[in-house]
Amino acid sequence: MKSRFLEITFLCLLVASFASCNNKKQKEYTEAQTLQPTVAAIEGKKLMEQKCNLCHSPSSKRTGRIAPPMVAVKSHYLDENTTKEEFVNAIWNFVEKPTKAKSKMNGAVFNFGLMPYQSFEEAEIKKIASYIYEYKIEEPTWFKDHLEEESKGKMKYRNDGKSSASLNASETLTPSEIGMKYALSTKKELGKNLMGTIQSKGTLEAVTFCNKQAYPITDSMATAQNAKIKRVSDQPRNPENQANAKENKYIQDFKTTIAAGKEVNPVVEHTNGMINFYYPITTNTMCLQCHGNSKSQIDPLVLSTIKNLYPEDKALEYDVNQVRGIWAITFDDNSIN
Repeated sequence: MKSRFLEITFLCLLVASFASCNNKKQKEYTEAQTLQPTVAAIEGKKLMEQKCNLCHSPSSKRTGRIAPPMVAVKSHYLDENTTKEEFVNAIWNFVEKPTKAKSKMNGAVFNFGLMPYQSFEEAEIKKIASYIYEYKIEEPTWFKDHLEEESKGKMKYRNDGKSSASLNASETLTPSEIGMKYALSTKKELGKNLMGTIQSKGTLEAVTFCNKQAYPITDSMATAQNAKIKRVSDQPRNPENQANAKENKYIQDFKTTIAAGKEVNPVVEHTNGMINFYYPITTNTMCLQCHGNSKSQIDPLVLSTIKNLYPEDKALEYDVNQVRGIWAITFDDNSIN
């Protein structure tokens, strides 16, 4: 009888201990979910929105996209056994120098082409990857069903992580951040249309597109954002994009900074209640189809079309990660909230 009593007592203590352990784990998990976000997480989210969402937008429609949404990247590079270190390193390994062999997204490469090489800072990409790993990221409403349909159930949908609502910036934007917002939103609109044209109709058609549509798109974005937005260069394709003396100085300064491998920061000036914002436009491998080496990288027919449309063209012989020009944006100082 005494033995039976001890047995029951032991089981009760075991159950109580197990429940206490579970409650402790649940409490720790809940607390971890509600902890104040780290500076790195906030930076990672902002960097993803600035550097990734230009092409991998979560708000773009299913058709007419130029790249898969970032949640697709997360689903392909993450499974239940993937550690944060493995995930972060795999993302950087691909972005550092994209190749088909490195990619875990063969379908995306087939549908959109290989991601063009761009010069990214390793530290920034790893902050982005860390944020994606730890937090639930914004995704298109159609993505989950699309993934299951396309993979026939073989690819598991993954968007695990903590809520990113606490990472949303509520503070007033600085002039530098406003200028960057205007530049990136315009770049996104131009890039979406240009890359879409290249993917569907080829580089030759893209030259004609730029000739006819680049200015109207830029002007429409300027009107929408109540700002004056220009893209100027010291080696313009269109003479109307020739940089003035001040702009040319900033172009040379940005060239020196980038060539030295240093961090690039926007130039912001306050003049008579207006803000002037300057930031470099750099080249990637896609740009070289029209702005690269005229003998080895540009198709002869494309080059002939460029010369026909732009008789005074100077925008050739670039390499990757060189300053092609700058954003020169002017907006009212009072537009800062």
